Amino acid sequence: MSVELRPGESQDSLLKRFRKAVAEARILPIVRQKRWFTSKSEIRRIKAQKSIRKSQRTPREK
Repeated sequence: MSVELRPGESQDSLLKRFRKAVAEARILPIVRQKRWFTSKSEIRRIKAQKSIRKSQRTPREK
């Protein structure tokens, strides 16, 4: 991710544009996930736990 300094732009507004670009690109969640190695079996287990919690949280309509 890169942002070029515009003529007459302050460092604060440049930093603000950079943070906004990073947020829009959704880079931080990916970086946080890749900070540690997670095995495929662990990913499947976490996904199953999320599914169970989600099904318990939302009441099903008939």
